[in-house]
Amino acid sequence: MLKVKKIIFIIYLILSVNNVKGQVSEEDLQAVYLLKIADNFSWDISETPIFIGILSSKRDFLFKLKKHSINKTISGRNIRVRIVSNSKKLSDFDIIIVTEEKNKNLEGKQFSSQVERNVFVNWLKENAGFVSEVYHIGARTDTTEFDVEVFDELNLNYSKDLWKICTEYKINFVYASSAATYGMGEFGFVDTHELVEKLIPLNPYGDSKNDFDKWILKQEKQPPFWAGFKFFNVYGPNEFHKSRMASVIFHAIKQINETGGMKLFRSHNPEYKDGEQLRDFVYVKDVVEVLTFMMQEKKENGLYNLGSGKASSFNALVNATFKALGKDSVISYIDTPEDIRGKYQYFTQANMKKLILAGYSKSFTDLESGVKDYVQNYLIDKNYY
Repeated sequence: MLKVKKIIFIIYLILSVNNVKGQVSEEDLQAVYLLKIADNFSWDISETPIFIGILSSKRDFLFKLKKHSINKTISGRNIRVRIVSNSKKLSDFDIIIVTEEKNKNLEGKQFSSQVERNVFVNWLKENAGFVSEVYHIGARTDTTEFDVEVFDELNLNYSKDLWKICTEYKINFVYASSAATYGMGEFGFVDTHELVEKLIPLNPYGDSKNDFDKWILKQEKQPPFWAGFKFFNVYGPNEFHKSRMASVIFHAIKQINETGGMKLFRSHNPEYKDGEQLRDFVYVKDVVEVLTFMMQEKKENGLYNLGSGKASSFNALVNATFKALGKDSVISYIDTPEDIRGKYQYFTQANMKKLILAGYSKSFTDLESGVKDYVQNYLIDKNYY
């Protein structure tokens, strides 16, 4: 056996495992394969676990690796799987897993330079004189992640750092908040600043977004123009890397192709029939239009909802997906998992009056048209925008 102290696995190179369709998921095979490879090396004898760090956007793979690591050992040592949230902590891990799926979003695009997140703050300080606008859209968006420290670092504190630099150097600042801040919608879905302190998000992701919203509203010093947008259910091109956090349409295509049908959560609320739970779905192309408009026009600083302004059912969404594929709808229903059943949203709909009053007059893409464009021009052939 080869004796090692640390391994870096490049998943897209070593884990392209051919799968027998419908039997085992690709992520299951990848996880099992990686653990077997790691166990073939000779590791130091120790009572401490083998720590595996994921520098990856493949969330399904993360969960599968955790599952297959339960009650397993490498060289007699227990296994712990963690997300690597900071490159400075790479030395804490025995095995580091890397993918490059997100880079595909950049292929064919024109940009002057690419700066990694971990060095961007310093880069922005050094190059502030050449920067007039910052669109801060990146975030950890996993609503099933409950490590608060990850969200504090990536969503809250990182955003604060960017805000401070944009304030100091007078750079206009637009960022992504989230409709997840509204929680169960107890106080409605109105983007007034007075409501922010009352909101009760349902998970650490929503908390991190709301905490930043609350923080900026208390800041006396601000960028010359700033706007935070509460994104509702965004769908559209370039989400191949998002795995579990990708849109329902993205998952529907995969499930329909594999099984011929689509499973949705059953309603456990007598006011809603199965599949008639309502969400405000907004096409990503409309999101881009709004952000560009606000940065160009520089209307009133503040928080704004960004949805379509119209709630649609999951049945309608999936039916539109089947129609875009030229297939008859085959929808079945499964119980909502009990651990999230009490926190499940049955209705979201953005109140868009504030954005309209700010002067935005373009209409939003209707659900059927948006789904058709997304499915036929991007998902079927796995094209990027």
